[in-house]
Amino acid sequence: MEPVARRPGKVRALMDLVRFEHTVFALPFALMAAFVRAGGWPTGRQLGFMVLCMVSARTAAMAFNRIVDVELDARNPRTAQRELPTGKVRMWEAQALVVASAAAFVLSARALNDLCFALAPVALAIILGYSYTKRFTTWSHALLGLCDAIAPMGAWLAISGAFELPPFFLALAVILWVSGFDVIYATLDLEFDEREGLRSAVRRYGLRGALRLSAALHAGFLVALLAFGVAAGLGAAYYTGALLAGGLVLVEHLIVRPWDLRRVNTAFFTVNGIISLGLLAATAVDVWVG
Repeated sequence: MEPVARRPGKVRALMDLVRFEHTVFALPFALMAAFVRAGGWPTGRQLGFMVLCMVSARTAAMAFNRIVDVELDARNPRTAQRELPTGKVRMWEAQALVVASAAAFVLSARALNDLCFALAPVALAIILGYSYTKRFTTWSHALLGLCDAIAPMGAWLAISGAFELPPFFLALAVILWVSGFDVIYATLDLEFDEREGLRSAVRRYGLRGALRLSAALHAGFLVALLAFGVAAGLGAAYYTGALLAGGLVLVEHLIVRPWDLRRVNTAFFTVNGIISLGLLAATAVDVWVG
């Protein structure tokens, strides 16, 4: 039996494996959708199972991605110290985490409503299938955005139990936002991707072209945010948050230049975390204060 003293280290390693703290990117958009559709707080039951759905789906997807990419990660200097290549997490532990998380996702979807349960296998196919996309398409960035966009769409369906127009604009905003910053992040692996034959927008268009593409995607992100506000009947607080998010996206593009990639991590982690949490705060104020 593993000594009790080692358990916190193993839990920490599993959380690091899936970068649990990065849940901050997608979870606020799910909560935005839920608050808007519910006109305030969803029921405690709805909120609990929505959060469990989102966290368990993301955990399954990230752990599966690490399994699929373990050999690539081991050869990439940037990722060689990740948990699977170094043995901090064993392969069977990662596989068990995928199975347990996927099961938790399906069961949580079942607890929400029949539509969420019916769509759960489709969502799993998308978020697990993403891990293979950079081997055959330049547009893996868009597929990653689609994976994160499932969160706000699923949250809306959890409340409504039916498809409606507004969440499609929010989902589109997430796709464009995530695609744009994933293109920026991919600049760090240009040489490795070329050596391994992996595909990305950076490899296809070069640093300058990829960063211009990222800027265009982020411009579309702002337009989609504004369209969501119109479709959902939101007010001044939301639009203020959306415009501030647009300003922060501009900051990302000012601090990452083709000749200076030293601040990519700042753009990726810090600025995007502020964007998602800021939009959630602005939406909450709009919904509850009016």
